[in-house]
Amino acid sequence: MSAVNAVDSPPLSPIGRSRGAVLGSMDFAWRVLSLLNVFRFSLSVLLLAAYFLLRDPAIIGDANPSLAFGALVSMLALSIGHSWLIQSRRLAIHTQVYIQIFVDLATITALMDASGGVSSGIGGLLIVFVGVLALLVERDRAFLMAAVATLGILGAQFAAQLQGSEAGAQWAPAGILGAVIFAIVGIVQVLRHRVLESEALAEQRGVDLRNLSELNQYIVQHLRESIVVVDADDRIRLMNESAASQLGATDRRADQPLGDISTELVNRLEVWRVQGRSHGMTSPKFGAADGSTTITPHFVQLGNERSGGTLIFLEDMSLLAERAQATKLASLGRLSASIAHEIRNPVGAMSHAGQLLAESTAISDAERRLTDIIRVNSTRVSQILESMLTLSRRDTTQPESVVLNPWVEQFCREFVQTLELFEGTVRCAQAADGLIVRIDPTHLHQVLWNLCENAIKYASEAAGAIDVELSCGRLEHSGRAYLEVADRGPGIAADKIDVVFEPFYTGKDGGTGLGLFICRELCECNGAGLTYQPRPGGGSIFRIVFSDITRWQ
Repeated sequence: MSAVNAVDSPPLSPIGRSRGAVLGSMDFAWRVLSLLNVFRFSLSVLLLAAYFLLRDPAIIGDANPSLAFGALVSMLALSIGHSWLIQSRRLAIHTQVYIQIFVDLATITALMDASGGVSSGIGGLLIVFVGVLALLVERDRAFLMAAVATLGILGAQFAAQLQGSEAGAQWAPAGILGAVIFAIVGIVQVLRHRVLESEALAEQRGVDLRNLSELNQYIVQHLRESIVVVDADDRIRLMNESAASQLGATDRRADQPLGDISTELVNRLEVWRVQGRSHGMTSPKFGAADGSTTITPHFVQLGNERSGGTLIFLEDMSLLAERAQATKLASLGRLSASIAHEIRNPVGAMSHAGQLLAESTAISDAERRLTDIIRVNSTRVSQILESMLTLSRRDTTQPESVVLNPWVEQFCREFVQTLELFEGTVRCAQAADGLIVRIDPTHLHQVLWNLCENAIKYASEAAGAIDVELSCGRLEHSGRAYLEVADRGPGIAADKIDVVFEPFYTGKDGGTGLGLFICRELCECNGAGLTYQPRPGGGSIFRIVFSDITRWQ
């Protein structure tokens, strides 16, 4: 419930709260009643003590001791009863407000009459009770309570005059007390109105802050940039979804030590602290949890060095590499597109001339070997031109949703039949159904064909038979789909792993050096990644990690 709608209050207006609203939240109103009841209980105990202890002269009940004693006992008993009603909340709060004001009016006026009238000062206690309760109800009802209290005082004065008591002549003090009660209620209402406006504004600001906090939390959690915030003890205070995916923190929890998720990141954080806390300082890169990307951490100090935390940005280096490659390929594509036809025509002419020369019967064997050189190198140049033209067309990507398992099985059958391989040479491992990826099928076909062809070409040099296995599934940490091509060939030397995807690098004579380079480029233009890792027991594994179709593109 709203903070000012506890008792007899209309709903808030679009601008602020109405004048009839109740000050404070429902809990606040109950607390006010509780405190007022504590005051009532303490007052009754003190007045009872004064009644018994101060008898000569008597301060309480000098005119009518029995009436005073009855009023004090009633006040004490009713305060205990009110305490039970407030704690149990069996009655609505506005009902208890009205019950308390009438009970207080009856007991105070009786006690005032028994103590000598208005001049005893007992009637001034009504100012406290009426003033506090007037804070909880709307204006017209607050003045109604003031009027009832004033009429009660005047009624007691009139009764005293009929009885011939000396208190019957105290009409002026009685009127002044009633006027004071009205003045106090008026002041309380003015104060209440201003507090209501302040409270309405504060609550609106609170709503705005909560909305802003939720918006900030949503933005942070859905940023593409990976963010981690740790305290001085390296405990996680904030980690967005992107960072959790990169670090493999699928079951993270609040206040969890960073070392439980990534020991490499903790080590780099310690090195940063030892070497210096330069703003935005970077540390050596390391691999993501799924091995598909490389991460470079950036550290920023928050607060002072001793008690402040650290903001960590995890930069996906594959994005930077992709931008650099895009720039490089844009230039390469324009160059290849402009000169490919100019080069292809002369090469075709040389190849045709070499073939005609080889068919001549007048040339010697040595000259025929020269024509073979012309033919082989013309073919190689044509392959390089075709590869460069493929790079120039990488931007024409048309991604589609592909059900991976049946697509890979169909590819295996086509590949084996086209190259006339033995059954089982290239096989598909059993995988879970329902793997759907988003990629250009033509590009995926070209990449997978190139990888399988390389696996057969290099594996044929090793002792034993050709054995290529295609398998697909989901990465454990990120849940992204992958497709692996594994062989039992000689593998790639450790010092060559970083350069196998570079253009024009080849480990076999006669190759163009563009095969793996084109494969990675076609994967990246589809939001996927291509990585290499040694296969246990010997051989190579090339893994295509597809883009996450659940994230925005």
